[in-house]
Amino acid sequence: MLGVGIDIIEVARIEQSYQRFGERFLNRILRPAEIEYCLSFKHPGPHLAARFAAKEAVSKAFGTGIGSQLSWHAIEVQRRPSGEPFITLHEEGLVLLASRGGRQVLVSLTHTTQYAAAVALLEA
Repeated sequence: MLGVGIDIIEVARIEQSYQRFGERFLNRILRPAEIEYCLSFKHPGPHLAARFAAKEAVSKAFGTGIGSQLSWHAIEVQRRPSGEPFITLHEEGLVLLASRGGRQVLVSLTHTTQYAAAVALLEA
């Protein structure tokens, strides 16, 4: 293991940002397929928050946070047919993974109506 990250967020905080800034907020944080998936639910807030938490957890596993070395869009949360979430890295995320000698990023998500949380492991 090269790194571990965890994040928890209040669903209401993400819902408020979405209500206030709309698509601008979604497009800043999520990639198109993530937006489509989350908005397919009657109550997208927990799903949006889980993806936010996942991206924060991944950035913590890398030890960079979200910023110049790793952007929101460099991390994508996808789902296998079984429903299991997985991380796909893009652009600088791939470069960062290679520079750390990493093989993959593992992720686990959970959410309730009030909170969303994620754990990410950077695997050698």
